[in-house]
Amino acid sequence: MARLALNIRRQREHLNYSQEYVAGRLNISQSGYSKIEQGASSINVERLYQIAEVLEITPKELLEDGKQENAA
Repeated sequence: MARLALNIRRQREHLNYSQEYVAGRLNISQSGYSKIEQGASSINVERLYQIAEVLEITPKELLEDGKQENAA
């Protein structure tokens, strides 16, 4: 779960989106969204897809640990 939270935060920052902007797109509070990024709140599959859409990335990419990039 910590990897997912980290990937969500990194992608949001990569896009220069504020937590408030993403939370608004998800129709949740900024504090609720912050808990997702902190890994303090679990998310279901539907929410994962919503977050991925807002962050312009696939759910699979959000779940990856980055180790596949170095595999040959």
